[in-house]
Formats: sequence, C-alpha cells, structure tokens
Amino acid sequence: MSIERAAGDHLLPARRALADDVYDAVLGLLMDQVIEPGARASIDGIARQLGVSPTPVREALARLESEGMVVKKALKGYTAAPLLDAEGLRELFEMRRLLEPHASRSAAGRMDAETLAELEALCEQMHASGAAAQAGDDRFEDYKDFAKQDADFHRIIAEQAGNALLADAVFRLRSHLHQYRLYFEHGVAEETSEEHDAVLAALRTGDGRGAERAMRDHIDRSYERIAKSLAGER
Repeated sequence: MSIERAAGDHLLPARRALADDVYDAVLGLLMDQVIEPGARASIDGIARQLGVSPTPVREALARLESEGMVVKKALKGYTAAPLLDAEGLRELFEMRRLLEPHASRSAAGRMDAETLAELEALCEQMHASGAAAQAGDDRFEDYKDFAKQDADFHRIIAEQAGNALLADAVFRLRSHLHQYRLYFEHGVAEETSEEHDAVLAALRTGDGRGAERAMRDHIDRSYERIAKSLAGER
C-alpha cells in the first residue's frame, strides 16, 4: 500500500503539528504497514502527506530508528524495519521471560502506595481502552492508547525492581511496539488486561513469587497468541 493511497487515514489535525504529533503519525504509518516493511520511508514524501516541514519528520524517524522501527542506511536514507519472523519473535520473548518475571518479583516488596495506585489506574484505563479498541478496525489509531498503557505498566514494574540496568534492558526491547506491529485483533485487549490484573493483585499484597508467576504466565500467553497468529493459526 502506498503512502498516498492511505493519506486520508493518517493526516494530522488542521493545526500546528508538534514533534510528538508527527512522531505519532509516522508511527501509525509504520504500525499499520502503510509504509510497508522494507519500504523506503521518504522524509519529503511523509512531510508532504502530513502537511509539515521535513524537520519534524526527520526528528521522528531518528527517534523511531532508536526504537528499531526504521533502519537508516548510508546514501539510502530510512527504510521500515522488517517484521519479526518466528525466530525473532522467539528471541524477543525469551529475553522478556528472563527479565520481566524477575523484575516483578523484585518489585513486589518495593512498591509504595503511590506506585500501586498508578498501576491500578493503568489497569482501569486498559480495560476502558481495550473495550474501545475492540470496537475499532484493528488500526493503530484504535488501539494505540491501550498499547501505550500496556507498555507503561511493564515499564513501571521494571523501574521498581531496584536495578537500573535491568529496567533499561526492558525499556530498550521496545517489545510492545514490535508485537503490536505484528498482531492485534479483537479479544487480545481483554485477555491482556485480565493477565495484568493478576500481576497487580500479587504486587498489591507484596507477593514476590506470585508476581513472578503471574508475569511469566502473561508473557507465555502473549507469546502463544502472537506465535499462532504468525503461523496462520488464528
């Protein structure tokens, strides 16, 4: 699908576009595969589509390069990163399984009331955002709020583990961007929200082993959902 054919779906609002607006718009083009995996992400072409100057587009692409969503090559500019294949997905979730259950166990005894309240609010928001996403057309615009809340939930837990290197490793995986680029369909949000509720319940009582088990179960179930989709077993 060319950028021009899908322009109407991804235009920015008729106002001055801020850097974050442009980033969100370009991310949407990548997540919806309007800019197809491996295709060139033309700075000038995107700028024309969004009705902005090339500068914020260039900044957005640089940010997306750091997140593994685009690749920059000398003399060729930016291209959309290829989708994860089965092996790449397995490696991503292997890293998550090594890092995040341990982070959850470590975080369980460290969380203060304010952090727990923040996680509880995120869980409530995910239930609401997930319901809205289920009513949409599985476009990134429909589920981007849910995806951000999902990523924030995992980020906060990792940050509370008391190990800055571990938290940074979880953050640098950008796993939610990559997995939602591969797969989002009706039913995913509800299942994910329920799994998060189980993690939160253990964290709320300071049950480190329970939080570890709940997070491992969530990651395993997430992998199963996406791997089946990738194998065409929906």
